[in-house]
Amino acid sequence: MASIEGFPAIAEANARVLILGSMPGIASLTQQQYYGHPHNLFWPIMGELVGAHPHLPYAERLAQLTRHHIALWDVMHQCFRPGSLDSAIEEDSIVANDFAVFFATHPQISHVFFNGQKAAQAFQRHVLKAGKLSTEVMANLALTTLPSTSPANASIPQKIKLQQWQGILRALEDTAMRK
Repeated sequence: MASIEGFPAIAEANARVLILGSMPGIASLTQQQYYGHPHNLFWPIMGELVGAHPHLPYAERLAQLTRHHIALWDVMHQCFRPGSLDSAIEEDSIVANDFAVFFATHPQISHVFFNGQKAAQAFQRHVLKAGKLSTEVMANLALTTLPSTSPANASIPQKIKLQQWQGILRALEDTAMRK
């Protein structure tokens, strides 16, 4: 079993919201695209929220996110995982991305949304509990766990997921009003 590595962050300097997944699955790694599995609901939901529709070329979808001040990344930089399921990630193999540097270079981010429980749990264990963020950074971040858009999380209907993911729009409105 080989170690896998995630992608670089997609973020402009003016990002106000960060969406974090856990680690790209096989389809995403093969395509070198975030949320590349055809049944993942991330792009359909982002299409509804900010116009990053799945039928658009990948670069245009990313541009739509950044245009709306949304950054995209994963909690994990590296891990061992056979297959694509988050449940198969070997917990002791997780190496988190460098969030101290990320938040230092993206100081306007005030909301972090986790795409599923695994991303939230990995951030809690490998970033927060590991003491990799200052209390000052943490004091300025709201953390919200959203239902995973993965096809493995099919028990929650897309309509319900979309309703919960609309919290991203509220966060963007809140940050715009604070300017």
